[in-house]
Amino acid sequence: MAMLTDARVETILERIPRLTIGVVGDLFLDRYLDIDAALTEPSIETGLDAYQVVRVRSSPGAAGTVINNLVALGVQRVVAVSVIGDDGEGYELRQALAKQRVVDTGKVFASPERRTPTYTKPMLGRSGEPPRELNRLDIKNRTPMPAALQDAVMEALDDVWPQLDALLVMDQVSEEDCGVVTMRVREVLRELGKTNPDKFVLADSRERIGLFRSVALKPNSEECCRAVYQKASHEGNLDMFAAVARLAERAERAVFCTHGKTGIHVVNGRGRTAPLTTVPAYPVSGPIDIVGAGDSTSAAIGCAMAAGVVPEEAAAFGNLVASITIQQIGTTGTASPEQVRRRWREVRS
Repeated sequence: MAMLTDARVETILERIPRLTIGVVGDLFLDRYLDIDAALTEPSIETGLDAYQVVRVRSSPGAAGTVINNLVALGVQRVVAVSVIGDDGEGYELRQALAKQRVVDTGKVFASPERRTPTYTKPMLGRSGEPPRELNRLDIKNRTPMPAALQDAVMEALDDVWPQLDALLVMDQVSEEDCGVVTMRVREVLRELGKTNPDKFVLADSRERIGLFRSVALKPNSEECCRAVYQKASHEGNLDMFAAVARLAERAERAVFCTHGKTGIHVVNGRGRTAPLTTVPAYPVSGPIDIVGAGDSTSAAIGCAMAAGVVPEEAAAFGNLVASITIQQIGTTGTASPEQVRRRWREVRS
């Protein structure tokens, strides 16, 4: 099994600042409401507790979390392709993206026909305790993406494709064809991957990972089993390794299946005889927050593959970055090159 070494970690980190990576998919706004429990007061109208927000933090989420991680790792240029709403949340999202100067948002289309998907996360803080996330408030589009906006996304992909060293696909919306990555967009991605097999494309999809073709896939174990067996991973005696191999056979590309503390199951190749390797996760102690861990893994794998390493090494780099981000509590974490180097020094023995 190919493993990371000092030299390979440095190779990846030294090449990242020369990369241009595209991200196509669902851009969400992550809005954190920091609440001070000590200031809670009763509502005169209802008698219910009125939580007092002392700080509002907004950052790009979903595909935006991948973008955050690419920027933190030092990518030279990130090209975003997405559709958001022409609304207040969209304004906040564009403000957050504008702070990251290497992000090209020229292909992020704002439309009055859509709402900007938003996860509002109330974080209740008490003295001496870590903040606790209360019930999340979600804004999503539950109607199909208009054909004209799908056309705009497909034209944008054709336009930016020659500029990219790698492309990451983030299909976040559960409802079919209600997000950016519709059936028609998947077909464009299939054609791009088929005609340019040497350019790395990685798809991550909550509900439809089994429908992508001619691109590499990054499901978690649950998504992998649902795609192959139409069952949850705990239902019956399901063969996880066979499921990963089946996905690779369908997609005719590598598969990186994340499996929690176990690590990443990697099929490096095509067809039934492609070898499967489990790349172990790096140990982490203390409290963890796994929100955004998959997105940081996707960003790291994309960077590593574009830097020229083999899939097993890219998976190990993904595990390394995720071991940093999950230790950042109450936020979707990122990892800088220096944090990566420091963490590598800790785990390499």
